[in-house]
Amino acid sequence: MLQRLSTLFLRTLREDPADAEVPSHRLLVRAGYIRRAAPGGFTWLPLGWAVYRNVENIVREEMNRAGFQEVHFPALLPREPYEATGRWADYGDNLFRLKDRRGNDFLLAPTHEEMFTLLVKDLYSSYKDLPVSIYQIQTKYRDEARPRAGLLRGREFSMKDSYSFDIDEAGLQASYDAHRVAYQRTFDRLGLPYVIVSAVSGAMGGSASEEFLAPLEVGEDTFVRCSASTCDYAANTEAVQVRVPTSVPFDGVPAPQVADTPNASSIAALVGYMNGTPALKRADREWNAADTLKNVVVRLRYPDGSTQPLVVGVPGDREVDMKRLEAQVSPAEVEPFGDDDFAKHPSLVKGYIGPGVLGLHGASGIRYLVDPRVVPGSRWITGANEHGRHVVDLVCGRDFTPDGTIEAAEVHSGDPCPRCGAPLEIARGIEIGHIFQLGRKYAEALGLTVLDQNGKQVVVTMGSYGIGVSRAVAAVAETCYDDKGLCWPREVAPADVHVVIAGKDESQIAAAESLCADLSRSGIRVLLDDRTSASPGVKFKDAELIGVPTIVVVGRGVADGVVEVKDRKTGEREDIALSSAVAHLVSLCRN
Repeated sequence: MLQRLSTLFLRTLREDPADAEVPSHRLLVRAGYIRRAAPGGFTWLPLGWAVYRNVENIVREEMNRAGFQEVHFPALLPREPYEATGRWADYGDNLFRLKDRRGNDFLLAPTHEEMFTLLVKDLYSSYKDLPVSIYQIQTKYRDEARPRAGLLRGREFSMKDSYSFDIDEAGLQASYDAHRVAYQRTFDRLGLPYVIVSAVSGAMGGSASEEFLAPLEVGEDTFVRCSASTCDYAANTEAVQVRVPTSVPFDGVPAPQVADTPNASSIAALVGYMNGTPALKRADREWNAADTLKNVVVRLRYPDGSTQPLVVGVPGDREVDMKRLEAQVSPAEVEPFGDDDFAKHPSLVKGYIGPGVLGLHGASGIRYLVDPRVVPGSRWITGANEHGRHVVDLVCGRDFTPDGTIEAAEVHSGDPCPRCGAPLEIARGIEIGHIFQLGRKYAEALGLTVLDQNGKQVVVTMGSYGIGVSRAVAAVAETCYDDKGLCWPREVAPADVHVVIAGKDESQIAAAESLCADLSRSGIRVLLDDRTSASPGVKFKDAELIGVPTIVVVGRGVADGVVEVKDRKTGEREDIALSSAVAHLVSLCRN
């Protein structure tokens, strides 16, 4: 296949787009791969669509290789199935809702669990039909409040979603493992580095869940991994389980006392005041920030519009991580607790909230959940529910009892691994895939049952597996660029060879045309820069910006029977005899 830049629908840019926040967004626009159509929506130009289809084909080939079968659903879906599973409400404002001319409710699908479930219910009725795994590659829609980073977080995006249907948990595990292997093969072929981390299921529901993250600083996901070479623990920070300390005896701990704490407007000032006041000092050691119990109040808004206050207690050396908190209380959304809210709850004294009016022994009726480190016997400095006053030596299990625990405190580098105790490392990544063991949530809600070996109706067990195809394009771009432009892996690139005619000499033009024709006949994808209006310097810059893996310069060397072959990624160059250039390039592209 031969494409000519003289006729290709392409415009490269020398300046970064004003709204570009990350390298992939900047370079995909500058190199003429995508253009912004609306906030969170992009148009694919010919080069970009070629890259997208290459990524999509890799995904499809690996799904087919694993024995999964492709189907295709509409994106415009009726309300009723999503109402049955509760997700019409659970998705909240993230769902695009609309009505047809008759007033019937529809949605633009954010994901298709319901439709896959109903399709299998319509066609299958016996255990003999299972297991089966089916998938589609389809456009999805989510009304992101803040679409950003180009293709990495949009309102319209392309996704491969597949679903497995099994008779029992053992079958689900086998299907889950098969998808896991298929994902590893897919990302290996895409040239994407990845880490598999434990994750939370969120609005999807289900039990076991893992994310495939490309470890890149521009990613929105934060994850941890164990620093010990013998431990493979890794988890999204939303799914990290705190290594819980053992309960401690509190015999000999003084009775709690309420103290005036003037000018203690920060944790550091509070600790300093306690250590500097003889009557409040500890006998065994100095107080530190981790000995203070910070109580943060938020408002939970549920999909039905109702709200409820929640107080979260965390050690004072940490903040409440709102993403972790939202993952734990999903489908509720977390909102700030404003002055009007405090006015409605006078027992909550802003800045001085303490367990005395909270939890099982409290009088406020407000739910109180604490970090798992707040174990029975642990002693704390915390708010006294009075302005300017704190309580010292408040012991969990003796003086207060929370309603439960919640994983909502921020995770720190160096925290102990929940599996082996070694220090954890923190990194950022782009989510490129997610696999779930859904279980029976959707099958039960929609009545998907089959007859088992004994003639008994049993609920089918499901798994759900997603790959962001358009996001994968951006993720590959994030890993394959330099200061000059993109450097695509060959299997993803829009062409194998980018031929640049460096001059206007007829012999150069004729040699380039002949070389491109021979390469194309050999099955090599060729991009030919045959523009007569562009200078050699512009052509060379465009070739580096576009990022095809092999660049061939047909210039003055033609007089000596040679062309220059350059590796875009390494920058290595060599002169190759024109007579053997086709064979050399074919070998290069196919190895």
